[in-house]
Amino acid sequence: MESASHRTLTIDQFTRQAVPFAELPGHATSLDLLDELVQSKSTDKMLDVACGPGIVACSFAEKVGHVTGVDLTPEMLRQAQQKQEAKGLKNLEWVEGSADSLPFPDASFSLVVSRYAFHHFERPEVVFAEMCRVCQPGGRLLVVDVALPEEQVAAYDALEKLRDPSHVHVLSRDEIHELLNRQKLNDIRFGEYKVELSVEEQLAASFPVPGGAEQFRTRIQNDVSANRYGVSAQWKAETLCYAVPIVAAAGTKP
Repeated sequence: MESASHRTLTIDQFTRQAVPFAELPGHATSLDLLDELVQSKSTDKMLDVACGPGIVACSFAEKVGHVTGVDLTPEMLRQAQQKQEAKGLKNLEWVEGSADSLPFPDASFSLVVSRYAFHHFERPEVVFAEMCRVCQPGGRLLVVDVALPEEQVAAYDALEKLRDPSHVHVLSRDEIHELLNRQKLNDIRFGEYKVELSVEEQLAASFPVPGGAEQFRTRIQNDVSANRYGVSAQWKAETLCYAVPIVAAAGTKP
């Protein structure tokens, strides 16, 4: 199980972030790519792990038979339910629970996904093993998260912890591949895209450590043209922007 201190920190951060997180434009991008990778079917029973405000779950609910969203933070689940109601979707349910000890029997779902959550997990390999446990044989699994070349991981971790103290560790693409290989998944497929953000927009949706916002802003500013953090910092007119590289990895359970 994850440590109690990290669990408390995560719930605190995402209780406060719930509304701004749900409203960030970048969080609604590239959903079609995810569907292409898993090739969802109308008969699928899907689980969205660390579902947050239900963006992915509600998108897939329009394509599959049923979606369950599980998240540690009650306020995130409340935002998800509001999104469901606004869309008039009936085939969803929301469950409070931890990703490293999923409250479901073995082989409960034909499609198991998690997006933008693995960098918050202290033991991502345990979470992915749990995702595989609740997936049916022949079912598809999908992990989508920030991923960087190994040589930039430490610098990015230090940067992101200024903005979001619940951040643990961003995986490299190789580490994500290893998660899938360790579970002996078949038909592994990758997709990549970037989420473009303005620094001020992102900071406005965050609850940094004391002094963290200014340090984050300064480090991004100093990284224009240098790209030490792998986020392609640049000025667009007078707006400081950066682009977070995302890797989506899908595979089939034997």
